[in-house]
Amino acid sequence: MAIQNLKILGIDTSCDDTCIALLEIKNSKLEILSNIVSSQVKLHAKYGGVYPSLAIREHKKNLPLVFKKVLQQTQNKPFDLIGVTVGPGLEPCLWQGINFAKDLAKKFKKPLISVNHIEAHILANFIDRGLTSISFPAICLVVSGGHTGLILMNEIGKYQLIGETRDDAAGECFDKVARILGLDYPGGPAIAAKAIQIEGSRTPIILPRPMINQRNYDFSFSGLKTAVLYKVKGRKVNIPEVCREIQQAIIDVLIKKTIKAAKDYRVKSIILGGGVVANIELRKQIKEKIKKDFQLYIPDSKFCTDNGVMIAITAYFHRAKKTKEIKADANLKI
Repeated sequence: MAIQNLKILGIDTSCDDTCIALLEIKNSKLEILSNIVSSQVKLHAKYGGVYPSLAIREHKKNLPLVFKKVLQQTQNKPFDLIGVTVGPGLEPCLWQGINFAKDLAKKFKKPLISVNHIEAHILANFIDRGLTSISFPAICLVVSGGHTGLILMNEIGKYQLIGETRDDAAGECFDKVARILGLDYPGGPAIAAKAIQIEGSRTPIILPRPMINQRNYDFSFSGLKTAVLYKVKGRKVNIPEVCREIQQAIIDVLIKKTIKAAKDYRVKSIILGGGVVANIELRKQIKEKIKKDFQLYIPDSKFCTDNGVMIAITAYFHRAKKTKEIKADANLKI
């Protein structure tokens, strides 16, 4: 049941982005009053991935600055509760957001809500839809830098993890392959930018689609990374062609596994979430492949990557679970 008027502060420091947003829910309609993301991508680029001690330092510095910007944008509008990511993620980074949220809760005398980062990626689909219901049951594909998994969702708050990666997540594979090819971090956007340079042509480079035909719903992308390494080692290759094939290999596996799960579990909907879902080709191809067999829900690209709005809306759905005891859980499951 929707509340007449509620303002929720959402905080996320699960990895290298410092995110704070203020979301207002009024008469079942959503309004984003402020959504600030302070990215650390440029700082971590030279390492080819997130450097934890640097990320912690930046979160400490950025949290009060980002919060100040949120207050400025909203003319110091009061908020009713605080949602904060408690996991999964990098534990030292998670603690920065948690401790900051605890201090705010104490200062402003507001309740706290623990938020699961993976669930928040799923519920990001409500940001543009308002509180309009999604058709359940649904299969959720969550694909981010550190997570790739398939989740059976019977309703909000009721999930069953049916498949996950056995080694590298898709986002990690993109990052590692980009490093092999001498491309920028993060790898996903860098590889996508190269791949589009040969749009319409056919690549002679063939890479494996790990586990694509296995009957389970698990993923494995470490072998794809290794295959790329051997394919380019000591050879002169067409980088855009390699990038196109890497991207397509990952997309093929993600889509086939997702559709298989959706058919096997006879669901009504397919829901996507996570940073990799911002990939234009993935979005385009899954729309084409599922046709009218299922309802498809994909967040706006700006809400696929980490943000405070998805934390706030998740806190809204769990607003009855107010707590004072919040701690980080780097390996938190949905």
